[in-house]
Amino acid sequence: GAVGNLGQAGAELFRAAGAKLALIDRAADRLSASYPHLVGSSVHVFLTGVDVAFAESCAAAAERTLAKFGRIDALINTVGAFRGWKPVKEADPADWSAMFDANVGTTLNACRAVIPAMIRQQFGKIVNVASLAALQGGAGVAAYCASKAAVVRLTESLSAELRPQGINVNCVLPGTLDTPQNRKAMPGAD
Repeated sequence: GAVGNLGQAGAELFRAAGAKLALIDRAADRLSASYPHLVGSSVHVFLTGVDVAFAESCAAAAERTLAKFGRIDALINTVGAFRGWKPVKEADPADWSAMFDANVGTTLNACRAVIPAMIRQQFGKIVNVASLAALQGGAGVAAYCASKAAVVRLTESLSAELRPQGINVNCVLPGTLDTPQNRKAMPGAD
């Protein structure tokens, strides 16, 4: 999620606050294009070739992060996707699977990858990004709403499980973000 609009904004805020960043993406070139000022940094690390759709890839990214920093204090999950605008009776079942894979599966994989290190440290912060759509279904967006609601329930369960180990797990639910992609898709939106 580091090259997405939300990921980039969040990463820059954390960097400005003094955090050491492990920025993750599948493609080798997108991180350096999105963060040219961090290329060659001895403080931050680019983790390329990571596909958070696969648990093994997330585990490898966590190990690389631990090798660089010796600990993982925070995980910010910004990976997600949207498909919609068809009623449930017409929606392709593949779209349902894609929404759950992209929104719930990636969150689960990333969390599971860092939790062992956080338990050893007895400290950690996890922030999952769901959506305001998790709170109420809407016409044509059932798969998206259901997948984001699952992220909220996963977050609540992780919070209950990990609180005794000093790990704080929260979820944020943004509404529609003002991005170039959303402006193109919804030119008249407020």
